[in-house]
Amino acid sequence: MTHSELSVLCKSCKINPVALTRFPPLACGDSETGKSANHLITSLLSSASGYSNYRGILNWCVVMLVLSNARLFLENIIKYGILVDPIQVVSLFLKDPYSWPAACLIIGLILHLFNLTSLLIFPSASVLTVTSITPVGGVLSLGTYTVLFLKLYSYMDSNKWCREIRQAKAKRMTRSYSCKYINMYYFIFAPTLCYQLNFPRSPRIRKRFLIRRLFEMLFLMQLLVGLIQQWMVPSVQNSMKPFQEMDFSRMVERLLKLAVPNHLIWLIFFYWFFHSSLNFVAELLQFGDREFYRDWWNSETVTYFWANWNIPVHKWCLRHFYKPMLRKGVNKFLAQTAVFLASAFFHEYLVSVPLKMFRLWAFMGMMAQVPLALFVSRFLNGNYGNAAVWISLIIGQPIAVLMYVHDYYVIHYGSTT
Repeated sequence: MTHSELSVLCKSCKINPVALTRFPPLACGDSETGKSANHLITSLLSSASGYSNYRGILNWCVVMLVLSNARLFLENIIKYGILVDPIQVVSLFLKDPYSWPAACLIIGLILHLFNLTSLLIFPSASVLTVTSITPVGGVLSLGTYTVLFLKLYSYMDSNKWCREIRQAKAKRMTRSYSCKYINMYYFIFAPTLCYQLNFPRSPRIRKRFLIRRLFEMLFLMQLLVGLIQQWMVPSVQNSMKPFQEMDFSRMVERLLKLAVPNHLIWLIFFYWFFHSSLNFVAELLQFGDREFYRDWWNSETVTYFWANWNIPVHKWCLRHFYKPMLRKGVNKFLAQTAVFLASAFFHEYLVSVPLKMFRLWAFMGMMAQVPLALFVSRFLNGNYGNAAVWISLIIGQPIAVLMYVHDYYVIHYGSTT
């Protein structure tokens, strides 16, 4: 190598020409990391590299997601115009007010929960009162009755357990001093479904925390209503004709188009209910157990998701349904299947009764989680399992929505539009 060629090489590598002449094997290595050219260096995107800092790629995914949703939303506005109408929502809730459940019935149910006979008449009472109610009012009313039923069952079962062990343990389980005489009524309004003699209590009510949660509740509620009116309703209406004509290509296209707003609305609703609303109620009542959800977004199996996205219901099922079955000798798989079966019943119950039709779409959707859970746990793991959980959430819910809306319009209007 000539002196001129050596000078050009040294300038490009930014090294000392003297070092190159004395130590040629080491000088052309990585001057920044100190690695020699004789060492094996793995590409960063290879699994063997051990590299895990993909923050830039994650940010890119977020930006692409935002831009994609912004394009879809802008396309919706250009095509349909502004459809958000708060007055329409108010008129929907005020429509036929005489068909709503009587206030005295709700108050009576709360005040007479101590009467064990109400456990027998409670399910039938809830059905009778919602059969003549509009679908929106029916969902809200039936949901309230179901929550009260679960609380009542927990109260009964917990007191039965205390009576059975009163000689050994119940004497040491004293009631909370803050709720000494109104423990049952405190439980009715507390954001939990599991009764106990002592509830964890926070030392004080944080006013700033309360105001933030209240602001989130009001803002997100308006956002949810606006997204449903502007994005969901037109997509569902445009999906009726492909379903009527059984045009599978257009059905899949409409399903994928509905998946984006449906999933976004579901995520907002999750934050509104499980974080903002339940924390607001808990702060008012100084309720200390704020574990309403865990990191379900990291779920690598279907069972992990269902056990962590709704902690109050999961704890109730675990305490009053799953563990009693295990104590009776039922194996874990059958017990888990029974929990899914009960959950499927309540999902169908909360949808079919207010809509006044029996289609089993919600029931079959929940029961389909059992084989899906087996498949994911056996063949997928890590990021692949997490991706499978997300796909089931994004695609599964729009299918159920379209099925119910299609059948509702066929039954009540004779033909789809």
